[in-house]
Amino acid sequence: MLKAGIVGLPNVGKSTLFNALVENAKADAANFPFCTIEPNVGVVSVPDERLNLLMKISGSKRIVPTQIEFVDIAGLIKGASQGEGLGNKFLSHIRQVDAIVQVVRCFENDDIIHVSGSVDPARDIEVINLELALADLAQVEKRIERVRKQAKNNKEAAEELVVLEKLINELNENKLVRQLDLSEDELNLIQNLELLTLKPVIYATNVSEDDLATGNKWVEEVRKIADAENSKVVIISAQVESELVELSEEERKDFLESLGVEEGGLKSLIRATYDLLGLRTYITTGVQETRAWTIHQGMKAPQAAGVIHTDFERGFIRAETVAYEDLIKCGSMSAAKEKGLVRSEGKDYVVQEGDVLLFRFNV
Repeated sequence: MLKAGIVGLPNVGKSTLFNALVENAKADAANFPFCTIEPNVGVVSVPDERLNLLMKISGSKRIVPTQIEFVDIAGLIKGASQGEGLGNKFLSHIRQVDAIVQVVRCFENDDIIHVSGSVDPARDIEVINLELALADLAQVEKRIERVRKQAKNNKEAAEELVVLEKLINELNENKLVRQLDLSEDELNLIQNLELLTLKPVIYATNVSEDDLATGNKWVEEVRKIADAENSKVVIISAQVESELVELSEEERKDFLESLGVEEGGLKSLIRATYDLLGLRTYITTGVQETRAWTIHQGMKAPQAAGVIHTDFERGFIRAETVAYEDLIKCGSMSAAKEKGLVRSEGKDYVVQEGDVLLFRFNV
């Protein structure tokens, strides 16, 4: 399951946003289930209107969306890399996630005291990134001690040592690992370290409802930082998300339109996360169920089949596929076949976003 960790300084709206996101997931639709594993972990189903339409076409008994896990990680303070506050807990949790959602305060409110005394997104981001970089530095230094002994007689260890020494130099210059131009081979050598500054980041700029549609000067500051490190920016309002929980689906739509936006924070964050990680969705549909499956961009049909079950990949013969839009226009699979829109694809077919697939395989 895709995991995203929500991090930030105290009083930036991190926990308010987390609580609102998981509550909005519950309220979004009965077909999109939600569950709480721990007080700070919420598993939500990815909203996908396509599933409802395909369910009607196929007469499916149920729909099964893909899921994403949001982890509300303990608030970070300066010194977390040395164990200050809940630093150690913070760092252990964040190593487990696929992407980091860093909530950045971009609103004024005299009633909510900023931990540093003023609103300054660039400073806040620097504090968090510095703590993550210091934690990575300690991790790399520890690994180097072990690898240096092995490098004399082991080629792979020698290659790893070269990469680790490069990381040491860059981290000492306050650079993030994700900003470095590392080859695929180099990344594979350090994969087991689960470096914090290597993880992709989405900056969730928390604004007042008045700035939700257009952003503000602080959001623009964050955009510049994100562009420099190939990260993403999502404008979000924890205040608005909290209000959406109390509204019906129709009221939500009207409220968001009145603010000049088309979607709430949950959909915006999920869309940004999928885009950042290079993820795509294909769909299977039949009488029993209509289900969405998450794959990496560029996956070929056998690997996509393997997401369902490894036997599907091993025994892959072909994939019958039709584009979602074509199937909806035709109104049924039989009509799509009559118009020649259902194709038979082999092992080299690269699965596209929204493909509706039926796999043929040998057991």
